[in-house]
Amino acid sequence: MEFSPSGSKADQSRRGFLKQSLAVSATVAAIGALPRLSSAQPLTQRYPDPLVSVLDDSFTQIRIFNASVEKLASGMRWAEGPVWVGDGRYLLVSDIANNRIMRWDEVTGQLSVYREHSNFSNGMCRDRQGRLLVCEGSSTTTEGRRVTRTEYNGRITVLADSFEGKPFNSPNDIACKRDGSIWFTDPTFQAESNYEGQKVKQEQPFGVYRIDPSNGKVSRVIDDLAGPNGLCFSPDEKTLYVVEGRAKPHGLIWAIAVNEDGTLGERRKHIEGLDYAAIDGIKCDESGNLWCGWGGNGDPKADMEKLDGVRVFNPQGKAIGHISLPERCANVCFGGREGNRLFMASSHSLYSVFVNTRGATFA
Repeated sequence: MEFSPSGSKADQSRRGFLKQSLAVSATVAAIGALPRLSSAQPLTQRYPDPLVSVLDDSFTQIRIFNASVEKLASGMRWAEGPVWVGDGRYLLVSDIANNRIMRWDEVTGQLSVYREHSNFSNGMCRDRQGRLLVCEGSSTTTEGRRVTRTEYNGRITVLADSFEGKPFNSPNDIACKRDGSIWFTDPTFQAESNYEGQKVKQEQPFGVYRIDPSNGKVSRVIDDLAGPNGLCFSPDEKTLYVVEGRAKPHGLIWAIAVNEDGTLGERRKHIEGLDYAAIDGIKCDESGNLWCGWGGNGDPKADMEKLDGVRVFNPQGKAIGHISLPERCANVCFGGREGNRLFMASSHSLYSVFVNTRGATFA
């Protein structure tokens, strides 16, 4: 072997090669250390996405021409109550029958367990201070049908678990106004079997409740709706929308005036679940359009392929768009960096699509 003295051209060349190799290795290692970017799976490859249907010309301004419906995650038993956590760039979603809350990370695209033994959590939202509010359906037959708040240190505070000395049925969906008041529905859905909670005897009428922000007092503001389900406020918070899931002959969405003092005024039928549709969770966008979890109501005549997904209505109650999904959609929320990504919790899976509007809470 020929020896090259230090400082020779051959030695300098060899050292240069080693430096380059080390630099390349360091770069590769650095790339490997970066979080894996989210790789969502579009359900179709065509633009515009045929799953996003325009039912009224106005929806063409809301639909993004080259945005696809994407499947983000699966493996849940009944996905519900999605809520966006913008400061962490992740989404929380209840996996009710598995008794846990899941966390989907926007950067990595990974789905992980956020909270085991979630007391059969259902609807969720964040209060004006960014704390997580959760409707819980009960892990026992004697307690736990409640609304809780997760404090900054992770401690759980029970905000309400009964009314006039009797436990709730199964708090279902929740919304928080700008004044700090918390509103939630209380049907019996999770109390009717041991699949999504505990089967218990109904002790309260179906109700919609309000928690006062100043003293924590709970008041029942509605007691005459059959199976109250999803609820949300209009962008100006002057209208409360409530789903009456078990209205006959089909489900309804009521539009109810909200007075300055937090009491409710006149109500009107706003949307009807015609053609055997079931209406579930709802959210308003910044323009007042309602985005509704939609699907078949179980009737043999229901066309599930046409119904399952998200139905969009303008402020006048006219259907303007529909997003078809291969699973019934239970609830929705807006999120993403700009608040223009619609997340859809649907039976076993989580879906999303970018739209040309933002959620009312982002406005």
